[in-house]
Amino acid sequence: MPKNELEQNKADLLTSTAKSVLGIVPFAGPLLSELVGNLIPNQRVDRLSKYVIELEKKLSDLTDERIRELLRDEECIDFFEEGFVQASRVLTNERRTQIASVIRNGLDDDSIVYSESKYILKLLQELNDQEVIWLRFYLNPTIGGDEEFRNRHKNILDPVPAYLSSDESIIEKAALQGSYQEHLERLGLIRPHYRIDRDTGMPEFDKFSGKPSVAYRDLTSLGRLLLKQIGLLENEENG
Repeated sequence: MPKNELEQNKADLLTSTAKSVLGIVPFAGPLLSELVGNLIPNQRVDRLSKYVIELEKKLSDLTDERIRELLRDEECIDFFEEGFVQASRVLTNERRTQIASVIRNGLDDDSIVYSESKYILKLLQELNDQEVIWLRFYLNPTIGGDEEFRNRHKNILDPVPAYLSSDESIIEKAALQGSYQEHLERLGLIRPHYRIDRDTGMPEFDKFSGKPSVAYRDLTSLGRLLLKQIGLLENEENG
């Protein structure tokens, strides 16, 4: 495709984006133009257009006047921009929906300022899709809990037991699964509860990994907030 035609297509996308999502806001066009032109490579414009469609759905209950009011705040503009940047990098519709949910929820939650909502976006960016599924699992980690969700993500959530005699492929898969959970712990999204030896009162250690043996894990307040902001907690509470 000739460069001029490509640039025109990009400009057309920006025009429709500004009109359909942000309404007729004087600085919306320049904001998105700079963002797409300088930060987002040409091959990512298609990802952004898909995100725009999802964001439009999330913002459909807001009037143009309300959006204009919100976008007078520089922190709000920065918040929107972070969403566009992240959306240009993701590959799945699920993640685009999650980003759009954080943006929408960050606009009307009086208890969370824009900088905190942007922090939630940054946390989401730290997670891959498998880790988001694991985080959602810990919303209801009891035996027999949330069977529909577990069955849908069986290939990710089924435990992978590994022993010293296991095949290398099994050991590697178990290591990956364990690393997802440890990453969620490091980010403060879930907390481990360790097995305690009744006789000594000291933590028990896993013979395979040499680390303290985890009895169970559960969501932290931050983990629950992240699920709420990306729209997964709401889905659970609505049944």
